[in-house]
Amino acid sequence: MSDQKPTTITVLIPVYNECGTLEPLVEGITHSLSGMRHRILFVDDGSTDGSYEQLCALRERFDTIDLIKFRRNFGKSAALAAGFARAEGDLLFTMDADLQDDPKEIPRFIEKLNEGYDLVSGWKAVRHDPWNKTFPSKVYNAIVERLTGLTIHDVNCGFKLYRMEVVKQLRIYGDQHRLIPVYAASLGYRIGEITVEHHPRTYGMSKYGFKRFSRGALDLATAIFLTHHLFTPGHFFGRVGVILGGLGGLSLLVAALGLCVKSHLVLAVLAIAGVVLIVGGLLAAGLGLCTELALRQFVDPAPYAYISEERVKRNDT
Repeated sequence: MSDQKPTTITVLIPVYNECGTLEPLVEGITHSLSGMRHRILFVDDGSTDGSYEQLCALRERFDTIDLIKFRRNFGKSAALAAGFARAEGDLLFTMDADLQDDPKEIPRFIEKLNEGYDLVSGWKAVRHDPWNKTFPSKVYNAIVERLTGLTIHDVNCGFKLYRMEVVKQLRIYGDQHRLIPVYAASLGYRIGEITVEHHPRTYGMSKYGFKRFSRGALDLATAIFLTHHLFTPGHFFGRVGVILGGLGGLSLLVAALGLCVKSHLVLAVLAIAGVVLIVGGLLAAGLGLCTELALRQFVDPAPYAYISEERVKRNDT
């Protein structure tokens, strides 16, 4: 008999006003994972349509269900972060509660993960969503791939399987759930992708809006900064300071020499712009130094998040 323990998977599902989908969703997950040890962890993100009451009723029927309830709607990142902190087992699977993603796909994710990946993301090659959701998503994913080098088709797909180690290393807040694969890849984890079937929405309403696209752009800028300059902010702000200072110096030089400029007004504008740019450059450089000092004071220098294995001989104390 093998001493290897069975793999345990937690299925984490944020819920916000999806009362009509919850029963078939639980039944589908239970059927899909019938031969595997599993828990289904729902995080009710301030639903007002009776979703939590429906989950409580389902919990009476299915002993695999765990519940977390938020006092109000805090957003998907907060729901995922709460679930990440409380999830147990070997694997964590995340999916939305709207039934557009099919639980029958879960075993295929596990097969892909077993090929040597640490995180597997779904790709809805054929999407049954309106154009004002699919088009911004395609643009956003193209920009993410260009700026981060992560070559997956849909970085924001909620249909994902993780090794639990990955989940415990991630700190998700704000709206950073959109870029989880970017953060995981920056820590050296292997990211895989599979195509999945996508169903039209039959219950509830989409939570998507154009403002999410603008938020996503800001989140991407944050992700690039954190994954490249988390422990070297002085380098980033220093480069900004050098660029601004150089432009300011050039403006002052042109203003002082009056090169190719005959208008006194233009010369005055160049002089003022030069001073502003130089001051901005000095402030950027100073900000970089201040953040470096803060890191030295408050950040543990040991990069535990980067360690995948330790083989260290320790002396007994």
